[in-house]
Order: sequence, then structure tokens, then C-alpha cells
Amino acid sequence: MVRLMRVLGIETTCDETAAAVVRSKPQGGGEILANEIMSQIAEHQAYGGVVPELAARAHIDVLDRLIQRALDDAKLTLADLDGIAAAAGPGLIGGVIVGLTTAKALALATRKPFVAVNHLEAHALTARLSAGLDFPYLLLLVSGGHTQLVAVKGVGEYLRLGATLDDAAGEAFDKVAKMLGLGYPGGPLVERAALKGNALRFDLPRPMLGRPKPDFSFSGLKTAVRLEAERIAPLSGADVADLCASFQAAVIDTLVDRLRAALRVFGERLGACHTLVVAGGVAANAAIRRALTRFCGESGLRLVVPPIPLCTDNGAMIAWAGIERLMLGLHDDMTFAARPRWPLDSDADGAHHGKA
Repeated sequence: MVRLMRVLGIETTCDETAAAVVRSKPQGGGEILANEIMSQIAEHQAYGGVVPELAARAHIDVLDRLIQRALDDAKLTLADLDGIAAAAGPGLIGGVIVGLTTAKALALATRKPFVAVNHLEAHALTARLSAGLDFPYLLLLVSGGHTQLVAVKGVGEYLRLGATLDDAAGEAFDKVAKMLGLGYPGGPLVERAALKGNALRFDLPRPMLGRPKPDFSFSGLKTAVRLEAERIAPLSGADVADLCASFQAAVIDTLVDRLRAALRVFGERLGACHTLVVAGGVAANAAIRRALTRFCGESGLRLVVPPIPLCTDNGAMIAWAGIERLMLGLHDDMTFAARPRWPLDSDADGAHHGKA
């Protein structure tokens, strides 16, 4: 008989404070009973990016209330839970400490198992929450802080096939938005501007195109946008739209080419790949989703993209990763320390951190 679990998940790695309660389902996958998110965009907008000290203070101010709201939404008390999970990294260390310390305190007070979750693992496993997916599959993780291609073999079993050598894709979107005067957060603003633009106007580079190792590089593309903007300054609204459309098209072409390379490497190491999972905040970009849908249709791949609220940072993915680990008998003790960096690949940094 499958044991059903209810776990509280806490996420505070960047500028979203989140708390959620997820329940496992007997047929696989999970049910989100509550998913509370408090965005800090307004606090950071004036600075054009996330200020770590402000983010940590904001987490402290709202986290307790958010946890209580999540429990109320789920119609549960702490005593009803089977475990408490928190993102322990990677991320802004001040914020990570807030969520991790809160989770430890709750676990100690209630004598519930505590799980320290790798934020990247939570993204990697989200598709199993929403789609009940089987291992293995290829993960394209595209967010503000990370751009990676990972073979997901099992819980705690990851093989990183490629990663960005400089900027993450989401970071490049934000920097392009800033240089074009669009504001923060940049990703949605660039996407919106690109809808009105001509993607063929500017001949921007497609970094790493054709390279056999599926790595990324977005710094040169970002610089190319800046040089074009300086060349035609002052910029009209049409210029900005065309630059955004050309930049977004270059990112899409790069992602698709790097995916082709990753599929070859996946096939050599693990056999044929049948499923592509796309996760992270950039996966919310509609143009990228359409391009990946076309690519998977042509390649005979099943494409799984979690619902948009589960692409960006959220507590439900943390709770689900906690369930996955608890089902394997894994949990952590109170000595687990917050990690500003925490590679997903077990060879890079022992991902098997749980205790039976």
C-alpha cells in the first residue's frame, strides 16, 4: 500500500516568499492543497534588481503569516503534516537562512521529519508533481540564475550535460531590459515588447551554435544588443521592440541548438531520450514554449512544461521534492547548513545528502 504524505514546503532563495502544502496521490504525482506566494517585485523595482538584504528582511516579515495562510487553505494543522521541507540553496544566503531556520524550528517543535531541499532539484522534479512523470528524462532548466541541461535519472541522481559559461538566460533577459530602459523584472517586459517587433531586423549572434558539448553562453549576445542599441541611438519605441524581438529569437535558436546537442549526449550515455522537461522562470515565456513545442514535435519527444505558477519559484515544488525524498526514507538533521551554491550533479557535489 502506498503511503500518502502531506508536506509543508518553504521557499525563500530569492525575491519570492512562498509556502505550500502538497499531498501525494496513490496513482503518482501530487495534489497542491495550498500554494501561497508573496512577490517582492515592488521592493526591488527602484533598484533595477534584487537587493539581498531587502529580500531577507521581507522574508522575515511575511513568512510566518504565509505559512499559517497555507495551512489554513489546506485545512490542516502542523500536527497533520508528515514532514517539513525548505529550500536550503542555492540562492541568496540571507534569504535561504530565513526559510531554513523557520523550517528547522517548526520540525523541532512538532517532531516532524525535516528535509533540506536543493532548489534546483525542486525544479527538476516539478514535472513529476504535475504530470506524474517517470524517470529518466532530459531537463532544460532556464531561470534568472541558472541555465542547464540535465539528465534526470532519479531522485538525487543527476547528470549535468551542459550549463551556461557566463550569464543565465533569465539574467540576459533582465540585463537587456535594463539597457533598453524597460524596467524590472525584465523577462516579461522583453517578451511583451518583442510581440510588436521585427525579429529579422538585427543580425545578432547565436553563441555556441553547433558545438558538440551542450553548453550555453549569453554574455556575447547581450553585448551585441548593447552595441546595436548604441549604434542607432536615440532609440524609438520601434527600435526597442525590434531589438527585443531579435534578441528573443537569438535566445530561442540557441536553446533549440543546444537541446539538439544535449539529446545526442543523452543518447550516448543513457539511451534514447523520450521526454523533455522545461522548468524555471524563463519557461513561462510563450515564444520559447511555442518553439520548444515545435522542436519536440519534429524530434518525436514528449514535452512537459509545468503550469506557469510552478515554473517560477514556489513552495509547492519544495514540498513535492520533500515528499519525493521522504518516500525514499531520506531526511536531514538540524546541522544542515544553508548553501549559496549547490550543484545539482551528484559528481559535482554529493546530492545524496539525506539520512535514512
